[in-house]
Amino acid sequence: MFQRFSFKISVQSCALLVLCFCAYVLTTHAYAQRIATQFDVKILARGLQHPWGMAFLPDGKMLVTERPGRLRIVTSDGQISEPVKNVPVVYSEKQGGLLDVALDPNFATNRLIYLSYAEPVNTSEGTVASTAVARAELAENSLRNLKVIFRQNPKTHGGQHFGSRLAFAPDGNLFITLGDRGNHMEEAQNPGNHIGTIIRIRPDGSVPDDNPFVKDAKAKPEIWSYGHRSVQGAAIHPETGELWIHEHGPRGGDEINIPKPGKNYGWPKASYGVHYSMIPINDEHAEQGFEEPIYYWTPSIAPSGMLFYTGGLFPGWRGNLFIGALAGRHLVRMTTSNEKILSEEQLLQNTLRFRDVEQGPDGAIYLLSDEEDGKVLKMTPAAAQ
Repeated sequence: MFQRFSFKISVQSCALLVLCFCAYVLTTHAYAQRIATQFDVKILARGLQHPWGMAFLPDGKMLVTERPGRLRIVTSDGQISEPVKNVPVVYSEKQGGLLDVALDPNFATNRLIYLSYAEPVNTSEGTVASTAVARAELAENSLRNLKVIFRQNPKTHGGQHFGSRLAFAPDGNLFITLGDRGNHMEEAQNPGNHIGTIIRIRPDGSVPDDNPFVKDAKAKPEIWSYGHRSVQGAAIHPETGELWIHEHGPRGGDEINIPKPGKNYGWPKASYGVHYSMIPINDEHAEQGFEEPIYYWTPSIAPSGMLFYTGGLFPGWRGNLFIGALAGRHLVRMTTSNEKILSEEQLLQNTLRFRDVEQGPDGAIYLLSDEEDGKVLKMTPAAAQ
């Protein structure tokens, strides 16, 4: 049974953000675009512990991950299943745990799903971990024939910056976003490992022949791009088929990038933020041979989740880019043209830490809140008054 949200968010979106020279506008140079779109947001389900990723099944149910290591099935009326059995063991510390979930493009016939997670290994020096991706057959409330198809190399100590979104490209290849693992940021400039990279593999884990580093003996062949910090949002552009991502900066400098094959995006040599120690970072990207972000935020909003809206419920928003904000506690709506951001609007301001945003088969926009009592929220056009 739906529950109306506990504070007022059924409002006219054009009233949520007044045009002003605020910090976000000054640093990102995109003005809010006013669109008179009224919407309601209702709680579909609650009681999930730090939900992280979601994917819709053909019957309208959704798979939802919980960071401590549980996978749930949530029905269209908000019923939450018992944990799905045979989920891989995860490293559930700090930012680690069970993270994203995605369906195989041929799920209707093969029933395959993909899970990204922090995979632990016990050593004589303690537990080390890295991002891994496994695929398995979904059979009712259990996984069968689970196989790990990718492991970030090397495994390291610490619980920060695992990534890790999953996105299938139109050609059937799988993009995996990774992080720099926190204390290993310098390795993001070394394509000889997977630290701070975007990965492109086939669904079975093999490497496509046209990956940019396939013939480079000093680089990992799975790498698509490198020099990233911690990428927690990925989406395929519905018209171009290109991968778009966003990544966390340190103190400021969250970025949106369109990663090109073999390119270096600069971290930690270039950023529009500063280190947590307040040590400045060179903000010159192109001057150092790095790719410039197409957009950035200073101060940080801590982006997570990413969606190009293509549904019919919100015709005024069709083609818009939506991003959840953790530190910002709002939902970002952006208009784009080619490879540029034209405008930014903040919806649901000062509400929740939004971890993921997805479009349902019904055209509604669904959100996950990152909290102990995590919620699945459903955004629909406002009911006629």
